[in-house]
Amino acid sequence: MLLFFCPYAIRYRVITSWSHFIIWWAKIVCGIQYEITGLENLPHKNAVVLCKHQSTWETLFLQTILGQQTWVLKKQLLTIPFFGWALRLIEPIAIDREKSSSIKQLLEQGKTRLQQGRWVVIFPEGSRIAVGKSGRYSRSGAVLAKETGFSVVPIAHNAGVLWPRKAFVKKPGIIHVVIGPEIKADNLTADEIHDKAREWIETTMTSLPVK
Repeated sequence: MLLFFCPYAIRYRVITSWSHFIIWWAKIVCGIQYEITGLENLPHKNAVVLCKHQSTWETLFLQTILGQQTWVLKKQLLTIPFFGWALRLIEPIAIDREKSSSIKQLLEQGKTRLQQGRWVVIFPEGSRIAVGKSGRYSRSGAVLAKETGFSVVPIAHNAGVLWPRKAFVKKPGIIHVVIGPEIKADNLTADEIHDKAREWIETTMTSLPVK
């Protein structure tokens, strides 16, 4: 929080170093390793990332493989003392899901962040989903991609097997992360982008270990 007066690049670098540390520390203390497939699918230009959401692990891990990024998250998280206050310093897109204006806010701020060269990370299921389950996918990421012309990168993983949601105990093992092929928005509708990303993620999830 003491970095509030620093430029964004400095705030981002320092704050996200914590995420790099936690991923490393989880490997040392908990034995949580990871393997990445499809790293070559990441485009050279920033994009909209649609990622499966099972755990806290992936929210930290994505900061280690992507450049500057903005997360779409619940506005309520910013009210958490210290954590939420510090989170504001890296300029997330904080939406109130109960308001109909949330999609307009996402499109406006998402467009700005993308034009600033940042990746926009969206967990389309909204909240963490138990291993083996699938939640309802929001169309917001696909709409943002279509409106801005930026590509979508789908990501699947099984982090929830080793770092379960709502569980304190972590298990040793290997988390499998799969980065899907770039989905270009040029000749697709928002619905087609949404369907392609969801189908790829959920199909890929069936090939990953669940225990």
